[in-house]
Amino acid sequence: MVLINESYPKEFILVGFADYPWLELPLFVIVFIIYFMGMMGNIAIILVSKLDPRLQSPMYFFLTNLSFLDICLTTSIVPQMLFNLGSSKKTISYLGCAVQVYFFSTVGATECLLLALMSFDRYVAICRPLHYTLIMNQRICTLLVFIVWMSGITYGAFEISLTLQLPLCGINKLDHFFCEIPVLIKTACGEKEANELSLSVVCIFIVAIPLCLILASYANIGRAILKIKSSEGRKKAFGTCSSHLIVVFLFYGPVISMYLQPPSSISRDQPKFMALFYAVVIPTLNPFIYTLRNKDAKSALSKLVRSIFTSK
Repeated sequence: MVLINESYPKEFILVGFADYPWLELPLFVIVFIIYFMGMMGNIAIILVSKLDPRLQSPMYFFLTNLSFLDICLTTSIVPQMLFNLGSSKKTISYLGCAVQVYFFSTVGATECLLLALMSFDRYVAICRPLHYTLIMNQRICTLLVFIVWMSGITYGAFEISLTLQLPLCGINKLDHFFCEIPVLIKTACGEKEANELSLSVVCIFIVAIPLCLILASYANIGRAILKIKSSEGRKKAFGTCSSHLIVVFLFYGPVISMYLQPPSSISRDQPKFMALFYAVVIPTLNPFIYTLRNKDAKSALSKLVRSIFTSK
């Protein structure tokens, strides 16, 4: 570790994949392509959800917010990652690191809560279909999304306030490709148990409780689907939920393994490859998962593409 005189360094060295120099160039190309595809896919989801009259429903309102969150999530780390992969200077300022931690924590927490809200929407649609338009009206949906965003912003502010209090003792090397809370806690000197406990407790509310609500919603949805007599009805009901379930398991699996265990027990390379998956790959997969399994979304996307090329 590099030690400097100040307790808090002016900048951090992001080691990233410097131990694997042969990996940096192919990783730069792969991450750039994935980032570009993710941006295009999520922007397309937002556009078709806003422009196509068939997609003016709560499900697509929530999906629009999810796509926007995915854009924010990847943009908060990928440009810096690409710069470091393509340059010999692999640094980020202390202020830049703090901003990155705040935005990544805020967006990540908001996405956890939004996925739980989307499962509630599916629960009402399948288990309470006659009351769906009454319960999930535009005013209530907007209020629920506002609460989700405010909760994520509050969580991000809480986490950054804890992180900035960590005693770094001049250590300015982070064995990661971006600033992430578990890595900063692991890097800190002195007693870290209180910070690890705080992180675990807060993550229970942000990660574990929403996941339990999602599982409870789908348990009720599953029972309701089994009561549907027609196979076509069961297939249609399952089709509206399967995309969301896939996204939930892809997102929550790596996040739980990263955030609900003490940072001191995390292996050296685990944060890097886990973060690549849940912060770069999954936000790119989400729009494809939702569109490929939804006829209305595929039709709206095809219509948008045709209109773009026809206008040219």
